[in-house]
Amino acid sequence: MNESPIKDKRLERMGSAPVFGLIMKMSLPTMFSMIVQALYNIVDSMFVSHYDKTALTAVSLAFPMQLLMIGFAVGTAIGVNSLIARRLGEGKPEEANKAATYSLILAVLTWLIFMTVGILFSSSIIGAYTDNPKVLSSGTQYLSCVYIFSIGVFVEVGIEKTLQATGNMIFPMLFQLCGAVVNTILDPMFIFGFGFIPSLGALGAGIATVIGQIASMIFALIVLFKRKNAVKINFNYLKKIDFTIIKNIYAVGFPAIIMQSIGSVMLLGLNAILAGISETYVDVLGVYFKLQSFVFMPIFGLTHGVMPIMGYNYGAGNKKRLTDALKYGILIAVAIMAAGMLLFQLIPDKLLNIFNAYPEMLETGIPALKTISLCFVPAAVGIIISTLFQAVGSGMRSMFISLLRQLGIILPAAYILSQISSHLVWWSFPIAEGVALITALILFITLYRKQIKSLSKPA
Repeated sequence: MNESPIKDKRLERMGSAPVFGLIMKMSLPTMFSMIVQALYNIVDSMFVSHYDKTALTAVSLAFPMQLLMIGFAVGTAIGVNSLIARRLGEGKPEEANKAATYSLILAVLTWLIFMTVGILFSSSIIGAYTDNPKVLSSGTQYLSCVYIFSIGVFVEVGIEKTLQATGNMIFPMLFQLCGAVVNTILDPMFIFGFGFIPSLGALGAGIATVIGQIASMIFALIVLFKRKNAVKINFNYLKKIDFTIIKNIYAVGFPAIIMQSIGSVMLLGLNAILAGISETYVDVLGVYFKLQSFVFMPIFGLTHGVMPIMGYNYGAGNKKRLTDALKYGILIAVAIMAAGMLLFQLIPDKLLNIFNAYPEMLETGIPALKTISLCFVPAAVGIIISTLFQAVGSGMRSMFISLLRQLGIILPAAYILSQISSHLVWWSFPIAEGVALITALILFITLYRKQIKSLSKPA
């Protein structure tokens, strides 16, 4: 027998509160937590850059593989988030509870896969990009550590997205803050040594990272099981697996995994292209991706607040609130990205010097940051449109846009431009975002006509 719909103020406000205020209320905590996450991502590189250059190179080489791991964690959790929000909007809390329960199991199973990869293949992965014994050793230690002990990131992200789907944004923010604070405190202690802790360099950065992730996971588990939430974990659902729920999770989750993971493939491809120019170009690319997280992460935080609103109101058949969420989301994202572009245009040298930039790196990096940042505003619009695709269960559209932007356009463009002039290679970023935005708008128009235009108005 189906359970009665859950009466929860957070759920009720997603269908009735003023949309702009609701977006800000739901997004600000996650935007803050994403800024913290951006700091989390930068801290390792920032500290190891002061340890030695080989440690920075080792961490940079491992970064694409970290992105792949995070892509699987976040992508699966996005599928859970979308399904829970839609089922709650449809008044089907039992299916939402099943999705939340299965999320934990999927997190553990995915961790086991990455743990195995970390044990068996870390050395081969790093060795494919360097023949420097010191870099190989440090990179292998770092990647092995963050893969083998990655259970923290998989479970925490799953719980984070589960709670966000119900409109709870404060605790997910606190989970991330907890991990970031622990990591930031422990990083210098394990990298440089402190008291009885020896100086461990890149391995120390990995140890600090996983301890922070596990601390976040423990906090998240306590909140999930000890507090009253709009969804409930019930392991009795595991006695007879509802594979329709699993299928629905991955209908959005699999494309989201692809979307999240192709960034690592793009980085590997770009590194191969830029390595043919000089190591300085590779260094600039690595530093750029650390820096741009301070601009893009708040947008991703915004999407985490917008997606449940979109999904809930799509499930409830409220077209106006769904389209209002899209409009306000785009306006907020464009404002943030425009501010980020301004910083990259005005103070690129100061941004690069966060990572002890050497003269050649400044010479190459300053014009690179100015050129790449031209893609920020079109990217903002494309990201919010892709969020709507995910929210209404049309994840394949989002996956196509991401594949087009991060693989289909940018890599061929980067290669062609690099053959013309090395300085032109950075224009591949704005070219890719422009093409992706046009495509996203076309896909949105077709989706609107087929699925959104006919939605009933609220009573």
